[in-house]
Amino acid sequence: MRKTKIICTLGPSTDSEEILRQMAAAGMNVARFNFSHGSYEEHLARLNLLRKVRNELEQPIAALLDTKGPEIRLRDFKGGKVFLKAGSTFVLTTREVEGTEEICSITYRDLPQDVKVGTRLLLDDGLISMVVSKIEGSEITCSVQNSGYVSNHKSVNVPGVRLSMPYLSKQDEKDILFGIENGFDFIAASFVRCARDVLDIREVLDRHKCDHIRIIAKIENSDGVQNIEEILAVSDGVMVARGDMGVEIDFTEIPIIQKNIIWHCYNSGKPAITATQMLESMMNNPRPTRAEITDVANAIYDGTSAIMLSGETAAGKFPVEAVKTMAAIAERTEADINYDKRLRNRGLEDHMGIADAMAHAACTTAMDIRAKAIVTVSKSGETARLLCKYRPTPPIIACVTSEQVYRHLSLSWGIVPMVMPLVKTTDDLIDTSAELAQKAGYLKEGDMAVITAGVPVGVSGSTNMIKAHLVGASLLSGVGVGKLVGVGRICICKTEAEIRSKFHPGDVLVLPSTSNDILDQMKKASAIICEEPGLNSHAAIVGLTLEKPVIVGATGATHKLKDGVKVAVDAERGIVRVMPQ
Repeated sequence: MRKTKIICTLGPSTDSEEILRQMAAAGMNVARFNFSHGSYEEHLARLNLLRKVRNELEQPIAALLDTKGPEIRLRDFKGGKVFLKAGSTFVLTTREVEGTEEICSITYRDLPQDVKVGTRLLLDDGLISMVVSKIEGSEITCSVQNSGYVSNHKSVNVPGVRLSMPYLSKQDEKDILFGIENGFDFIAASFVRCARDVLDIREVLDRHKCDHIRIIAKIENSDGVQNIEEILAVSDGVMVARGDMGVEIDFTEIPIIQKNIIWHCYNSGKPAITATQMLESMMNNPRPTRAEITDVANAIYDGTSAIMLSGETAAGKFPVEAVKTMAAIAERTEADINYDKRLRNRGLEDHMGIADAMAHAACTTAMDIRAKAIVTVSKSGETARLLCKYRPTPPIIACVTSEQVYRHLSLSWGIVPMVMPLVKTTDDLIDTSAELAQKAGYLKEGDMAVITAGVPVGVSGSTNMIKAHLVGASLLSGVGVGKLVGVGRICICKTEAEIRSKFHPGDVLVLPSTSNDILDQMKKASAIICEEPGLNSHAAIVGLTLEKPVIVGATGATHKLKDGVKVAVDAERGIVRVMPQ
């Protein structure tokens, strides 16, 4: 099972229902809506298409609204684009003019007050560099440093300058309201500089009584990097937005910053998203470059929760192939990571809360008993998110009652969200959650699972129970000898004569006691179940000598079991389980 989640940006290339369905089948966990582009009508059409596909496929694909943020952009050029020549003069103005090779309007009216002569300006994500040579009224005269084309609405970045514009624009607030009204699950807040920026968005959500949208802070500038800890404290996750970050900050710092942000998220138990140019060559090619493959893999080695596709799916020629490629890289990389070793080596905090301590204990217990899954029943999803903080090897099956929480957990590393009905008792909670995991194929009869939940049932934040749970009912138990499992059909023999007439090689011999007189038959049995107790008994010694699964002290075995039933004899656990007949 792939643990790292995949975010796909929707756009013109995904407007086909069939393409979106194939992307979902290939591994899309979250759909991103980039509000720097497109109209509300276009976004709503894509959201409705997403809802249709995720309902048909019964997948918890979340919807993420990515805000424009406090950005500066060029306005329109005559003919759509112009060529700027190195050494030429280019004017940015707050007046409304039609753009030419000499002048263009910008969206931020106070930029002339925020910059000074010598300030470096970057156009179109840094493709064109300019230096301010003169400021006069509403106009900023610049010297073009390198040649290139620039077109309508391209970005204007001012590295190292703190702009005086408010963080939350009227347009962003309007977009957030659209997200509230249309049931988006996440808001990705662009250009977050400090905790206050995140709180501004949270105040908008609170004002509209919205508690169902979680906030992802996009780190894209030096302020955001410096204030990562305070930002993380008030947000629900972080995106390493390497596009604008690479413009605002020296690009040689990006790998170091990426690792640092992922580490902070990893330790806080909040999702880290690694984004921008991960498979960019796949916008035009069906296969990625070797460098892109390594980039995706390294983010996973670092511990990222999710990896994101931008233009590759929104406007690329191969959106489905891009998702398949990302999923394949993630699965192969995860297979190379020893998560048990990482958990053993992970240092513990000096003072852990009860929920955190329970999550850590559940993960270490699952490792110690080689559990096939960790099943958690959670009202808010917080217990599940705490579990993924410790990166356990088995999948985390999160059983929730809320559709919104169901989709929220689709972003979290290693979590398989499932919707379960409301239950009233602890026994019902354990049985229902284990049954859901079994039906979905994550558990089977005889598997061990760790189940964690809160008692009393249904109270948020009350996780206080861990149970090592054996899936399926055992027919019998006793004292196991060895660690092997034997599978065969039961042959109940109370006398030596019965053994010689009934037994077939490969059967599971069930007897009151054993002796050397039946040693030949014992050698040919797949397993032995003996009512006689004691690890010094004849059956126990033979089992150890022949390296054969044996259970001794199986009281009433010759009466409780039935001839011909196919069973598994698990010596390590000392139990007998029914197998498919």
